[in-house]
Amino acid sequence: MTVTERHKIDLTENGFTTIDDIYSDKEIEQILLTIDQADNDKETFRKSDDIFAIRQFLKEISETTNLVFNDKLKNVVGQLFGDNYFVVKSIYFDKPETSNWYVSYHQDLTISVDKKVELENFGPWTTKQNQFAVQPPIDILENIYTIRIHLDDTDENNGALRVIPKSHSKKIYRPETIDWTTETETSCKVSKGGIMITKPLILHSSSRTTNNKKRRVIHIEFSNQELPTELKWAERLN
Repeated sequence: MTVTERHKIDLTENGFTTIDDIYSDKEIEQILLTIDQADNDKETFRKSDDIFAIRQFLKEISETTNLVFNDKLKNVVGQLFGDNYFVVKSIYFDKPETSNWYVSYHQDLTISVDKKVELENFGPWTTKQNQFAVQPPIDILENIYTIRIHLDDTDENNGALRVIPKSHSKKIYRPETIDWTTETETSCKVSKGGIMITKPLILHSSSRTTNNKKRRVIHIEFSNQELPTELKWAERLN
């Protein structure tokens, strides 16, 4: 595993990159075992026929933190983001083999915070499972990086992300305004144990599963920005 200049350029210019071989099969097995042993009756655990998701993942299953942040991942964070970045959100997604769960093109426009307060340029607000989320000023979103840790081989047949390269540089970009005569779509295949790194403003979507294979992903967001004193990151982890 090596972070190259190409990874840095792809992330800056195109809004995404992938890096293989961050986790061994044994490391993935240990992460999944720890998840399986967790108490899944908490309200942050969401279960349906099409998806199993755990919000505030690193907080709810803190035993996974040292497993997730192995030396290779810490090296990637340091080289691509910088030493001053910290975790601000974490979610675990388990898309079952028969899932019809489809996500249309969108940007990730909200952050998770500790409470709802009226602040200029912060809004609209939403609440999911007692978790407050708000759309912050654009400069906060532009400074966030997302790492998606792939616990299974993932391609276009079991829900690999599809992205529109360079769309992250266009600020707020409404999906209904996509001009397909000028934009292109890329399907991001990632091997088990690899990671995909994105900017949250990149337009991305996910298809239904058609190959009867699982797609399990740990989604972690990082920022180096402090919020106004009235607010705190809900899941801050240094």
